[in-house]
Amino acid sequence: MHGHENTKAVLDRLSRAAGHMNAVKRMVEEGRDCSDVLIQIAAVRAELANAGKLLLKDHIAHCIADAVRENDEAAIEKLNGAIDKLL
Repeated sequence: MHGHENTKAVLDRLSRAAGHMNAVKRMVEEGRDCSDVLIQIAAVRAELANAGKLLLKDHIAHCIADAVRENDEAAIEKLNGAIDKLL
């Protein structure tokens, strides 16, 4: 396991996303207005996207920088695959 400078911020965003997701589930169960549910879904997506950006920045700054210094092409290929899936 390894950590980075933004680990706490990533965890905080993931916690907020989980909270929003629980709210979305409750809203659907309660039959709330679809527009309100969609807004909450957008909030979940935004939190996940922001968590992904922070994690990607840390990964590039630390893991990929090390991989470049060590000519570790496999790590760079793995990052490219992860970016494809993320985006």
